[in-house]
Amino acid sequence: MVDSIDERLTVLGITLPEASGPAAKYANAVTVNGLMFVSGKGPAGQPRGKLGEAFTTEQGYEFARQAGIEVLAVLKETLGSLEKVKRVVKIQGFVNAVSSFEEHHKVLNGYSDLLMDVFGEAGVHARSVLGAVSVRDDLPIIVDSIFQVEE
Repeated sequence: MVDSIDERLTVLGITLPEASGPAAKYANAVTVNGLMFVSGKGPAGQPRGKLGEAFTTEQGYEFARQAGIEVLAVLKETLGSLEKVKRVVKIQGFVNAVSSFEEHHKVLNGYSDLLMDVFGEAGVHARSVLGAVSVRDDLPIIVDSIFQVEE
């Protein structure tokens, strides 16, 4: 049986990278009254292009998962331990897609599945996903998140 989040990450084959810095003048995360708001993160490697044109839904799922790993890195750097995450409250995905693309929800499942795998029941969350005409750096997806954390 897996007892800690670090052990779950090992079982899942995930090694967290160093947290990437903000892309402009803002903080990676801000905590207010036990809620941590994590700024938008994209997938590692800075892939560029739209879903439904440059990338498939399956590739988008992997990009969402990678963006989630970036969020986990921010959480660990900011909190010192992922064990301080009490609950995933809400996630929001912005999918850079052509206007005819209709599988935004399947793309964001990459992030949702990751959070549930890592945090178990505490990873079940509310969410929204939106199609975007464009996003910064032409990334295929950007996710932002709200977590309940120990202060």
